[in-house]
Amino acid sequence: MAIDLRLLGSKLVKYREQLQESLIDVAGSTGIDAARLSQIEGGQTEPTGDEILILADHYRCDFKFFISNEQVAPFEQTETLYRSHGSDFSKDDRRAVQDFLYLCETEDFLMRELGRAPGSFMFSPSGDYFKGHAEAAAARLRSVMGHADNAVPRDVYAEFRSVGVHVFRRKLGNSNISGLFIAHPTAGKCALVNYSEDIYRQRFSAAHEMAHAIFDADQVVTVSFERPINADRVEVRANRFASCYLMPPAFLSKLPAPNEWSDSDAIDWANKLRVSCSALAIALREAKLANQATYARISRLRIRRDAKIDPELPESLNPVQRSRKEQLLERGLSDHYVALCFEAHSSGVISQGRLAEALLCSQAELLELANLYGRTLYDH
Repeated sequence: MAIDLRLLGSKLVKYREQLQESLIDVAGSTGIDAARLSQIEGGQTEPTGDEILILADHYRCDFKFFISNEQVAPFEQTETLYRSHGSDFSKDDRRAVQDFLYLCETEDFLMRELGRAPGSFMFSPSGDYFKGHAEAAAARLRSVMGHADNAVPRDVYAEFRSVGVHVFRRKLGNSNISGLFIAHPTAGKCALVNYSEDIYRQRFSAAHEMAHAIFDADQVVTVSFERPINADRVEVRANRFASCYLMPPAFLSKLPAPNEWSDSDAIDWANKLRVSCSALAIALREAKLANQATYARISRLRIRRDAKIDPELPESLNPVQRSRKEQLLERGLSDHYVALCFEAHSSGVISQGRLAEALLCSQAELLELANLYGRTLYDH
């Protein structure tokens, strides 16, 4: 089938405009002359095979999308996102979102190719009491995960991935954005957590986005803010789900009387639950276990950064490994995703070149990543 040059051009224009890039920007990044790019975008010139591959890499998408008239991309979702929240996303953040969508698509593809179909979680709310929806769904999912009332979820990212949500942490410049949920047309439910936030806030944000995956997938896209201006019932429900999943009311009811806690007690309990003191204070107030003075006092407390535990940065890492993996997480590359990519390569699902693309790195950096993860590179 011949390439529809006008359709190809329109796809390129959409990507470029959503990323707020000029032709000069794209030319500088790809090495393709700006005048030629303009002709390709206008449907006047057919790009070479190499140019297709270069542009696909630049825009973080499958090259097949450009040469096929059948392939779909999450344009509707990103258009909705930027139409409603465009001013909240800088040029760099838009690039981060595009990388995130690419990682979701790649993860979905690799899991299917490796026969790794994830589980799923379905919950049908009844009535119009949104907080009740959240409480019931959180209890149900905790049960599915095998958590007792007093169990603290250790790795929420792994848990949410296990029920079919693509969860990636990625650094965003706008610190007021906690995360976003996108119903991807091919990858399905995708959640992005802002890695710029506090470690425990990230856990809460992941659970918050999980709620959107459960209740709000038909909305196409939702953006969650740390300090929302007007929290509607959908956001209140997502916050309540996160609170009940991380701090079940049955567990909170068995704690020593919070009104009698010292500051040290409050910090210790928050750290045991792996939540911020502010989130704990809100949960205690919601459960009517803390008076206003106790709520205000606990809300102001902070857990030392070096006391917090990140499940994707275990204590077994040496300082060099920890620093490197922190850098990778900033770009969305979790141990789960990196391991999946290397497994796909060793199984012959993808080539070494495709492996580098999937890991958002150069061939030189690929060797360094292979050493970091104890992998051997070879092509099939």
